[in-house]
Amino acid sequence: MAKELEKKAKEAFFDDDFALAVDLYSQAIQLEPNNAHFFADRAQAHIKLKAFPAEAVSDANKAIQLSPSLPKAYLRKATACIQLEEYHTAKVALQNGASFAQDDSRFIKLIQDCDRYIAEESNGVTSTLSSNGATSVPSGNDSHLCDRNDETPKEAERDSSISQINEVAPNRPKYRHEYYQKPDEVVVTIFAKGIRAKDVVVDFGEQILSVTIDVPGQDAYHYQPRLFGKIIPDKCKVEVLSTKIEIRLTKAEAINWTSLEYSKDTLPQKINMPIVQSERPTYPSSKPRTRDWDKLEAQVKKEEKEEKLDGDAALNKLFRDIYQNADEDMRRAMSKSYLESHGTVLSTDWKEVGSKKVVGSPPEGMELKKWEY
Repeated sequence: MAKELEKKAKEAFFDDDFALAVDLYSQAIQLEPNNAHFFADRAQAHIKLKAFPAEAVSDANKAIQLSPSLPKAYLRKATACIQLEEYHTAKVALQNGASFAQDDSRFIKLIQDCDRYIAEESNGVTSTLSSNGATSVPSGNDSHLCDRNDETPKEAERDSSISQINEVAPNRPKYRHEYYQKPDEVVVTIFAKGIRAKDVVVDFGEQILSVTIDVPGQDAYHYQPRLFGKIIPDKCKVEVLSTKIEIRLTKAEAINWTSLEYSKDTLPQKINMPIVQSERPTYPSSKPRTRDWDKLEAQVKKEEKEEKLDGDAALNKLFRDIYQNADEDMRRAMSKSYLESHGTVLSTDWKEVGSKKVVGSPPEGMELKKWEY
């Protein structure tokens, strides 16, 4: 049954009905979820549609996961990444794929194209890809399909076929996600409870995030945004928790992301990173001369310590000094004796006052009275 669906999908591909090809490959994948060729070929159909390059990257990644030595999977991933202007990621995929197909000149040509795009990008030149440069890359195992398209391109019909995309039901998000950012990273949280780490696949590109949650018995969840800014894939991290999946994206540039996903209408804003000072900070003042408040505080404390007090003030200072320098038992004894004697007895011996109630002892000539409320 799966082979029959694959055959029909290829026929649809011959007729430039790429939306139908995607649908048929999806049905075949449900029957044989571990068939790497189905994922790689569906990725090619996505590429031809020119509407879901991120979906193509996800399918190519799945094909590579199932069959790491499948050349066409790397070719499809690179082609989709070029559509997304992810030239560095595309080049890495091409280099990996070329190691499994050393006689295939298409890898060499596309690597050269990526080098050119990267050079133009670094020089601030915006390059526009032609259909022959990005969307008509043939696969490794079915070159007869793509050779036919390369020889007789039908750009007008191909553009019209995009209108058929509504026939393919998109995967609706089943999990809520949100993000927050720091000067050097963006943290994406996907709220998914009870998900096992082995059911989660996260891939990072130069400016793309690909998340797949594939729980047995359920439809797979795909989330592949093109990110607002570029990231450093090797420094990004993923942590699968009991209630959520936390993804930490390391920024390649210190810019403020006004949204998680890329938008041509929004320009990035540089973040002014704070300068770490090794010296003691100075404090602002409206006067032409600044004041060292730390030095002033030390001077006030010194004056308080050396201040000559008399009467009750001197006595209170003495009690404060004793309490401040006392150990835990002495402090407990002082607090207990003072409270129970209504301020008439102050003892520092816990052994003496700890096991009994302290009776008030008013000064000579005075009488202790209790107030009634």
